[in-house]
Amino acid sequence: MQLQIKICGLKTEKMVDTAIEAGADYIGFVHFAKSPRHLELDQIGELINYVGARAQSVILCVNPDDQLIEQFNQLRPYYIQLHGSETVERVKEIKANCHARLIKALPVGTFDDLEPVAKYHPFVDWVLLDAKPPKDATRPGGNGEVFDWSILKALDPTIPFMLSGGLNVENVADAIKQVQPAAIDVSSGVEHAKGEKDAEKIRRFISQATIASI
Repeated sequence: MQLQIKICGLKTEKMVDTAIEAGADYIGFVHFAKSPRHLELDQIGELINYVGARAQSVILCVNPDDQLIEQFNQLRPYYIQLHGSETVERVKEIKANCHARLIKALPVGTFDDLEPVAKYHPFVDWVLLDAKPPKDATRPGGNGEVFDWSILKALDPTIPFMLSGGLNVENVADAIKQVQPAAIDVSSGVEHAKGEKDAEKIRRFISQATIASI
């Protein structure tokens, strides 16, 4: 399977074009007010339409209620990324009510944190493994933190996953070679300031990742 690449937290048509032209498979938009990458629903809707069929659009959210899921349905993203503390039961409820495929982010810091992966895997299309946020963090992801990739050696090898957490131009090749994920996800690692994407970093990140995956 060819490595899949997700660029998350985009806010402008220019950066959408940059990511897609560089080879991104997934384009992520954040709807979470505490994030510096937050967009309102009407902005996300316009950008999803702008992406069109050129890539797969993803809306990242945190513990969405049923009303928000219905609003997402109207925007027609390809994926909804659940990046909060959603339980397996809540994920099943969302799956029953949403038109999009699901990505479930799980925080990893120790071997014990891998236990939930098998529980969520049957009900989502991707499990995304992210670094456990610092204790004082105001958001569950996008903090630029890297976790110990050797932990993932204990993961069931039959479960494909998306690797996230502190990836950047300098470490993405090592991450791919060590971990061999089915997909990778980056946000803060391709920014020149918090919440502001850097076109050259996006291009270099995707280039490094593509070369490392061959």
